[in-house]
This record gives sequence, C-alpha cells and structure tokens, in this order.
Amino acid sequence: MSASLEPPESPASTSPPLDKSGGRVRRMFGEIAGRYDLLNHLLSLGVDVYWRWRMVRLIPPRGDAPLLDVCTGTGDLALAYARAAAGASAVVGSDFTPEMLQVAMRKAARENTRPRSVTPLTFVSADAQALPFADGQFQIVSVAFGLRNVADPRRGLREMIRVCQPGGRVAVLEFSHPRNRWFGAVYRCYFRHVLPRVGQWISGSRQEAYHYLPESVGEFPCGEELAAMLRDCGLTDVQYRPLTCGIATLYWGTRPAR
Repeated sequence: MSASLEPPESPASTSPPLDKSGGRVRRMFGEIAGRYDLLNHLLSLGVDVYWRWRMVRLIPPRGDAPLLDVCTGTGDLALAYARAAAGASAVVGSDFTPEMLQVAMRKAARENTRPRSVTPLTFVSADAQALPFADGQFQIVSVAFGLRNVADPRRGLREMIRVCQPGGRVAVLEFSHPRNRWFGAVYRCYFRHVLPRVGQWISGSRQEAYHYLPESVGEFPCGEELAAMLRDCGLTDVQYRPLTCGIATLYWGTRPAR
C-alpha cells in the first residue's frame, strides 16, 4: 500500500555538508560496534526488533535462491531472514566495517549451536557500491538503516538491483518523519536532543556517531521522494509502508524481468 509522508526538513543553508565518506563511516561504526546492539535496542525502546520482524513478514523469502542483506552491520536482519528462509540455499550479509562483521559472525556462531535449524548464513566484507556478486543472484536484496550511510545511495541501489534476480525484490528499511503533528514534535525533540546525548555518552564515539544519526536522517529523502529514487534506479511496482507512526518506513520494489 502506498502512502505519502511529509518531506524531510531541509538543513540550514549555512550548515557544512555531512561527511559520508567511506573512511569516516567505517571508522564511526567500527568505534561503536561493541555497543551497537545495546544502543539500538535501548534508544528505540526495542521497536527496532519489531521493524525487522515486520520487514521479514512483508517481504518473505520464496523458493531456494539465496538472499543478501547489504550494510548488514551486526547482522540482525540477516539473522531474521535466516530464521525465516527455511527453503533458501543461503543468506549472505555484507558490510565494509570489520568490527561490525566480527559481532555478526559471533551471533551467527551462537545461532548455529541451537537445535532448531536455520538457513546457512555467511558474512562477507563488501562495499555496497561495488558488490562482489554475480548479476541476478539473489531473490531478495535488503538493507536496513544503511542506505543513507552509503556515499552514493543511487549507486548502492543500482548495485542491489544488479545482483537481484529478475522478478526478485529489493527492500529498504529507513528512518522517516512522523506525520502526526504532536507525536512528531515529541519525537523530533527526542531524536535531536536526547538520543545524541545518551548515545554519545554510552558509546564514547570520537566520530560523534549519535550526532551523525539525526543529521543523516534529516538530509535523506523519505516517503514518495525515496520511492521515486527506487523507481529511477530501475525497480517496478514500488510500494512503501510507514511503521510506528512513521518513525521508520519500509520500501520495496521488483527488478523487472528484462
């Protein structure tokens, strides 16, 4: 079901451009890798778990082709898909931050010791703008809260579409802007002032990762604007659904058969 969201607020013209260079983003996430999951669950009040669960339910695996999770971080979405993709041959998570991948691999190792079976899960080091996979390999290519961190999001989207099978789906979960006036005001106050202070205090990030978060969300497109980007990059049947009063939005589309 399509829906429209309020456009993101434009940053002040006097603000310097946000540094999303690969080196800065890699250092930033490398610093906070050890406390990344704790802060995600704490600062979202656990809603991030629901968002990933909802994504897997709305974009479920079908058949035995593998799945790819780009910018996988500590691997939570890849793990969620591995638990749900009973018939898939493999789930692959890719990221270019070694420290995040180390956490993801430890979590996957713990998962493999449980008695219930999961789809084989592999993590690889890769830049989302130059994925080391063959064309048309994956039935689903997903990214959760990572597309806005890619230096060139359009290039990252085109790579995701390239490695997706014809007829397969590309899914993007990203922060957005609540539509309700009063809820939106409270949320913006928390997101801009409380979250950065708490996140910086707990993480101790020298790269100011939790100040970067609201800045990156504020300048990234959402709603119809991001849906249009997905269409421009080559997806068809693009849809999007706001989650939790519009704090996050799930977008998905299909790679054409031709």
